[in-house]
Amino acid sequence: MINVGIAGIGFMGMIHYLAYRRANGVRVRAICEQDPNRLAGDWRTIKGNFGPQGQLMDLEGIARYAQIEDLVADPSLDLIDVCLPPCLHAPTAVQALRAGKHVFCEKPIALGPADADQMVAAARKAGKLLMIGHVLPFFPEYRFAYQTVASGKYGKLLGGHFKRIISDPKWLPDFYNPATTGGPMIDLHIHDAHFIRLVCGMPRAVQTVGRMRGEVAELFSTQFLFDDPALVVTAASGALMQQGRPFTHAYEIYLERASLLFDFANFVDKPILAMPVTVLTGTGRVLRPKLGSGDPIDSFAAEVREVVRCVRSGNPSPLLDGQLARDALLLCQRQTQSLLKRRAVKV
Repeated sequence: MINVGIAGIGFMGMIHYLAYRRANGVRVRAICEQDPNRLAGDWRTIKGNFGPQGQLMDLEGIARYAQIEDLVADPSLDLIDVCLPPCLHAPTAVQALRAGKHVFCEKPIALGPADADQMVAAARKAGKLLMIGHVLPFFPEYRFAYQTVASGKYGKLLGGHFKRIISDPKWLPDFYNPATTGGPMIDLHIHDAHFIRLVCGMPRAVQTVGRMRGEVAELFSTQFLFDDPALVVTAASGALMQQGRPFTHAYEIYLERASLLFDFANFVDKPILAMPVTVLTGTGRVLRPKLGSGDPIDSFAAEVREVVRCVRSGNPSPLLDGQLARDALLLCQRQTQSLLKRRAVKV
């Protein structure tokens, strides 16, 4: 049994907690949270742009700490799950790694590449795993796209367009603070930056247009430039002020012999699947593969099972790799630079 301590009980800490309950061979043995109500199990103030609302939780048998130092010192724990604000990812992960724990850290890996490098180096020195929770490849729609591209079933990847838009997250007061959360570029678009890096490789440059909100990008569109000029990849992301549509994500992925389509939006009154995952083949067929349940917690449970597999085997995950997460962060940083400079920026 792998024993986990969760650092931070906000929205993602709660989602991870629920995901662990759906996975075998792992259990949450401890939590760390400075809010006394949440530490006691009252999670009713927790909310996010998908999934369930927080509720009263029975935390019997779970150790509860108010300080990170006490959590990482707990000898019963094998893994520290970091769900703190991004500004605390690097110091917390490094502290846990130095204490001899494996680390599973929610995305983004950090707020800057230098901090990400420190985390990767600390894991290497400690001989422990650093896994970054980029969950998108575990969502059935994106897992299907990733596996289809990787298989080469429909030939070479020619390009794609990705979209991820949210309403202004008013429940997150520090969302636009570059020193704590990083805004839509770092907290939201990094999902697609990571996926693009995963399926397309590392671009040589990016060109971004959009608008700023203070010191962070608010709404933007990027063209990713590769050594192969025939590989055409774009992404649109950011935050809008319309509260009626809290979240949407979508893609169109173009292969030599097929296109993959998907479009989902979560509205205040109900979710809308505008385009289920659809394959348009070069021979004129329209295919709709059967995927998972659609419950987002199941996707996080799949991610957790990958974490368990890695800890048991001692082998890193190609999907949760720290260097890959660092590359995604670097892409986001270069996109903001491109937006500010109004020109292409080398990666």
